[in-house]
Amino acid sequence: MSEESFEQLLNESFKTIHTGEVVEGRVIDVKPNEAILDIGFKSEGVLTKNEYSNDSSIDLTQMLHVGDKMDVKVLKTSDADGQVILSYKRLALDRGNKRIEEAYNNREVLTAKVVQVLEGGLTVVVDEVRIFIPASLVSDTYEKDLSKYAGQEIQFIVTEYNPRRRRYIGNRKILVAEEKKEQAKKLFETIHVGDVVEGTVKNVTDFGAFIDLGGADGLLHISEMSWGRVENPKKVFKAGEQVRVLIKGIDGSKIALSRKFDDENPWKDADTKYAVGNVVSGRVARMTDFGAFVELEPGIDALLHVSQIAKEHIDKPSDVLSIGQEVTARIVDFNEADRKISLSIKSMMGGERQEKENGDVVSVDIDQVIAEQDAE
Repeated sequence: MSEESFEQLLNESFKTIHTGEVVEGRVIDVKPNEAILDIGFKSEGVLTKNEYSNDSSIDLTQMLHVGDKMDVKVLKTSDADGQVILSYKRLALDRGNKRIEEAYNNREVLTAKVVQVLEGGLTVVVDEVRIFIPASLVSDTYEKDLSKYAGQEIQFIVTEYNPRRRRYIGNRKILVAEEKKEQAKKLFETIHVGDVVEGTVKNVTDFGAFIDLGGADGLLHISEMSWGRVENPKKVFKAGEQVRVLIKGIDGSKIALSRKFDDENPWKDADTKYAVGNVVSGRVARMTDFGAFVELEPGIDALLHVSQIAKEHIDKPSDVLSIGQEVTARIVDFNEADRKISLSIKSMMGGERQEKENGDVVSVDIDQVIAEQDAE
């Protein structure tokens, strides 16, 4: 047999391959950056790291081993060195495209790791297909900083599929909204007015704080934050803080909350502590032209009328008193039903009986005065 006929027979013993064809190969050598595969062709196939995966950090010796069998796609039947150039990631990409198309058509929920965080959104990879999730579709609320999602596995659905333009858009916002809707349904089925529950401070404003109860937010108004007076909610609560709250009211989807627990009500034993005739001390909390409000304890303010500050005539309380000043006075009127207490320093200077008989002791509706002040 001639040398030419032997070479001809040898070449005929190998199968023919074409660019774009998918063939099975067996790994016969592996290096960190490339692998050599026997594909049953007269030339061996070369699979580089770049054609194995989009992840440039991988080491092929950790991914492949001699003897492994795998399907690959033929990119070139013969390069300058006479070798066949192969690709694994492009085959995976073809399969991934079909996978994404099915997920898009069936509205399937996919799970993938975030491989890149951009200013405008997140990138995930599913079977070598890169899917972009715009920042506006990451959550049901705006998130300025998306860095917390780096390396995290998230769930989403594909809402735009355009393989020609290689445009694949994911949407996590829909799933978050649906999950919260289900959580809200369960929450409203279980909570009742009067329940004490745990929540997380979501946002704090000048008028109150919004508390996440796990499915719905409740409003903790500034007037319900404490039995005492709260001047600035932002000094009392911080976002992310866990708080214990009372369900005060439920009106449709609105939940009103309170931190005024009955067992902490300062008026509970006030009739004994602040009985008429008792001498008490307190701090001047605020003043008006007609008198000073003295905080006896958080949640209990008493009115020291301008006529009861001293024996001599005083035009206005600020002439002799200042905010934060400690004063000692006598209880001259106690009305538990209306939660009003009146004080007198003047009565401690003598002539108490005559003053009472002459009607000098005054009682003012404190709640009404406070409401009028807040309205201003």
